[in-house]
Amino acid sequence: MTRPKLILYLGDAVTIALLTLIGFASHDELNAAFFLRMLAAFIPLAVAWFLLAPWFGLFEPEITYNAKQLWRPVFAMVFAAPFAAVLRSLILNTAILPVFAMVLAATSAFAMLLWRGLYLLLNRKS
Repeated sequence: MTRPKLILYLGDAVTIALLTLIGFASHDELNAAFFLRMLAAFIPLAVAWFLLAPWFGLFEPEITYNAKQLWRPVFAMVFAAPFAAVLRSLILNTAILPVFAMVLAATSAFAMLLWRGLYLLLNRKS
């Protein structure tokens, strides 16, 4: 694996982890007692993201270095988040909450846009 791809993989994972932590913090549930529930949110989103992102070319240099392609991570997350909500509901044996899926899609897409935009900015070829 090339260094730029490794940075993208790690950055994507850190972005999803931070998003999970922020989500739990926004509900005053950021403590050790909620660790397993945090994993039940993080793992499905990470799995969904890393399954779908390659299909959108999100680890290919011609896309990751092109500002006109920043719509792709947003679009990919719009599909990954509902998939993650389904996976989460299977893990927790609960109903799928459409509001959760929509909020997860919106916040995840925004977070991934910020991270991928920062990556593009820092790695712009002159």
